[in-house]
Amino acid sequence: MKRMVFEEAVDAAIARAMEQDERVVVLGLDVPMLRAGLYARFGEGRVLGAPISEGAYLGAAVGAAMAGLRPVVEIMMVDFIGVALDALLNHAAKLSGFTHGRWTNPLVVRTACGAGYGDGGQHGQALWGLLAGIPGLSVVVPSTPEDAFGLMTSALAHDGPVVFLEHKLLTTNWLEFVGRGGRASLRFDVPAAGHEGEVSGRPVPLGAAARRRAGEDVTVVGVGVSVHRALAAAELLAASGVSCEVLDLRSVRPLDRDAIVASARRTGRLLVVDEDYTQFGLSGEVSAVVAEAGVPVRFARVCTESTIPFARHLEDAALPNVARITDAVRRLVGEPAPIGDAAPARPSPVIHPAVAPRA
Repeated sequence: MKRMVFEEAVDAAIARAMEQDERVVVLGLDVPMLRAGLYARFGEGRVLGAPISEGAYLGAAVGAAMAGLRPVVEIMMVDFIGVALDALLNHAAKLSGFTHGRWTNPLVVRTACGAGYGDGGQHGQALWGLLAGIPGLSVVVPSTPEDAFGLMTSALAHDGPVVFLEHKLLTTNWLEFVGRGGRASLRFDVPAAGHEGEVSGRPVPLGAAARRRAGEDVTVVGVGVSVHRALAAAELLAASGVSCEVLDLRSVRPLDRDAIVASARRTGRLLVVDEDYTQFGLSGEVSAVVAEAGVPVRFARVCTESTIPFARHLEDAALPNVARITDAVRRLVGEPAPIGDAAPARPSPVIHPAVAPRA
């Protein structure tokens, strides 16, 4: 076991893969500087800087993967993937399906996501719901250094395209960058357990959730920083006798359906905490998984409702936070849950925490 900060764990996983397989290369904007350790160790032939043209170098990486390399492509922020989406949506994701598996595209897109530091709605999005909606893509969102190493290890071994999302509030480099200049006095709500921790060096399978806290009254599901917010809320709620189970999905696609259903069946109440957008995203997919399994639950979600505001106080209020999570759990617990065989064989109506009746 070795103690690492979040991005150090990601780099360590990439370095190990590059050491073991010469086909693994890294390319992207400023990567010789951003990944100086990898550049010094493996040289300019395997750590390649690219121009500010995400569409060009992600498209080139798709071709390189088809030709036998295993590229790690860095896009500075997931928001910028919009200018390169064609390479993922219409090429990388569809190649295996179009060729009945005869061609593969072993490509990892490493990119930063998330808000909470005042950078505006075109820089702080999550977008894992958008990306996970594309058949053929895998999408992972680690919440700890241990999982960052393990998920990157599995992503690099996977023969299809994987989007690897790192929340900015967990990474030292991002916090140092956004705190420069006139913003040096800013304080960010950084989850300590996500920022730094022990790393075993073991792979984490794609599509395997982790139970971070056992509980009996409510299942709280999330990814990334939302997991840490949920754990903080669970501590507060425990003082008033409410027992929360916290499930870290780790992968948005593939989704650990069995873990979600088993936990929701046990508690009878389900809250999804998602920094991504409410409509047509992860929270709706999780509720559908439980509905299709015929599990009767009370359901609520705490998500980002609309464009993320620039002003810090408005941004803080718009994102899932501990106060919003605890309020949603209390509303769920205050509502009568279906009991035993008398419950209908379908989930009860969705109760949005902003409009649900108070107990």
